[in-house]
Amino acid sequence: QVQLTESGGGLVQAGDSLRLSCVLSGRTFSAYYMGWFRQAPGKERDFVAAISRSGSVDSYADSVKGRFTVSRDNAKNTVYLQMNTLNLEDTALYYCAAGYLVETAPRSGRDYNYWGQGTQVTVSS
Repeated sequence: QVQLTESGGGLVQAGDSLRLSCVLSGRTFSAYYMGWFRQAPGKERDFVAAISRSGSVDSYADSVKGRFTVSRDNAKNTVYLQMNTLNLEDTALYYCAAGYLVETAPRSGRDYNYWGQGTQVTVSS
């Protein structure tokens, strides 16, 4: 059974940086494409970024393009989300998600089979 465990969230000030990590356990990490999503209070869950199994394909939401970078280390079973120049609108619960086998980086949550519990990111002014 796939398990996803996020870490790295916290309280930061606007303009700061954070790096989120998500470890996949229970299966072979390199068989899964990975995504990051976020949900702010009272809002729907939104796509943030995704990366393919090999890392050769990635995709980003327009709101984070140029500020966030998704990467993966298949030797460490870990996907990362480097978040720079954070602003108040980035405050949310951040989830990582995994999908199996296809070499792609989907933007829809329906394309993912497994989800973590989330890590909170709060940006203050």
